[in-house]
Amino acid sequence: MLLAGEPDHARAVAGDLYGGLLDAPFRMIVAESVPGPRGTAGGGDRLGVLAETVEAAAARSGEAVLVVPEGERLVALAADGGAAVAACTDWAAELEAARALPEHAAADEDDIVVGLSAPAGPIAAAAAYKQAEQSLSVARRRGRVLVEHERLAAGSVLPLLADDAVKAFADGLLRALHEHDATGRGDLVASLRAWLSRHGQWDAAAADLGVHRHTLRYRMRRVEEILGRSLDDPDVRMELWLALKATSAE
Repeated sequence: MLLAGEPDHARAVAGDLYGGLLDAPFRMIVAESVPGPRGTAGGGDRLGVLAETVEAAAARSGEAVLVVPEGERLVALAADGGAAVAACTDWAAELEAARALPEHAAADEDDIVVGLSAPAGPIAAAAAYKQAEQSLSVARRRGRVLVEHERLAAGSVLPLLADDAVKAFADGLLRALHEHDATGRGDLVASLRAWLSRHGQWDAAAADLGVHRHTLRYRMRRVEEILGRSLDDPDVRMELWLALKATSAE
């Protein structure tokens, strides 16, 4: 079943249509074209192919599917574990493999990214759409064709720290500490890392650094003074730890 309209319309009617279309948990698929080699979005043709692939697979297996195209974007609902979702992931895998071929780099071809939600029920259509959007965003940043939301939850947040915006935030947050250390007046960055890795245990962190715990306490006070933040705040400790992880990955 093909329903032309806006993505907003798809989200609005998904819950109502679910009861008549799908008798099992569904997946939300959001696909979008991305700028091609000449700087323009040209994934329209592949969006059409994806829509045809999903609909054909559903028709062959007798599944119901809702596909909503809108220019350079596509939203679809398909039964979880069904042929339509499998056809989508297989199609994306083939496209991913084609990207690795030497001739792909020189080809003036359109491109596409796809986000796939976790399984959801009729009352969770809005949440499924958000999951698919999040997966789409990750696929775009990682240069992947398709990303599944379930795989994100099963993985690690650390690869996301490679994002340029995160690195810029980390550099800005830690800059004053690095500038202090550059003067030779103390190793605050290493001390902060050791203290956070030991969950604020003074003796253990001091032993890791080979300094007295009173020295470490003094250094942590200097960290608070320089940053203007309290290490008693768990949000501050979280941000500092992620900033340290982001910069150490460079």
